Amino acid sequence: MWTLILFILIWYSSLFCQTFFQHRYAAHRAFRMSRSWEKIFFVFTYIAQGSSYMSPRTYGIMHRMHHAYTDTIKDPHSPEFSKNVFEMMFRTRNIYNRIHTGKFEVEERFTHNLPEWNSFDRLASSPLSRILWSVGYLALFLLLSSSLWYLLLLPVVITMGAFHGAIINWFAHKYGYRNFKLKNTSQNLLVVDVLMLGESYHNNHHKNPSAINFGKRWHEFDPVFPLIKALAWFRIIKISK
Repeated sequence: MWTLILFILIWYSSLFCQTFFQHRYAAHRAFRMSRSWEKIFFVFTYIAQGSSYMSPRTYGIMHRMHHAYTDTIKDPHSPEFSKNVFEMMFRTRNIYNRIHTGKFEVEERFTHNLPEWNSFDRLASSPLSRILWSVGYLALFLLLSSSLWYLLLLPVVITMGAFHGAIINWFAHKYGYRNFKLKNTSQNLLVVDVLMLGESYHNNHHKNPSAINFGKRWHEFDPVFPLIKALAWFRIIKISK
């Protein structure tokens, strides 16, 4: 029971940081925040994502490339050029690492207005950090689990960020429904998205990438949208016009 609670907590906290900080803020600048709050969310994202922490700057660049080159060979995570989801994840990981280490030639248009904290990113992305987080997860699972079957969830926890990305970047470009006819394969994966915190409204997102509310129809509830409005009300962020 406690292991499942821990898994759910990591699932949603990691996913919230990805959709709020790395996706809507870093990649699309749907809202603004001060440098101090930016650093707070850097730290919070690291704690939430642990071993699967992704640099907001690198994520932002790669996701901007996805929108610019959707479903083409330059798309860093298109299912059109991979045989299966694991091959796509491996390809995406390679491109991410090359961008992060400066070995990938990035067009200047993808590098503007990105959150940067290089020293922190180096620490959070280091192999030692990822190993320590993985060992910590294993220790918690062994401590809390009433059955060793729960250890089957451990690989998902360790690779949580990549796992979330694969769900949307693979399945939401293959299955679902469309609200908008676009020149790409993006679809809305879930009718009511409480599993992916609004991220599965992928067709809606490709129609209006900088929108703070990914839902468009009455049944498409984006759980992060009211949180963004609340943070704006408390003046932690300022919504871009």
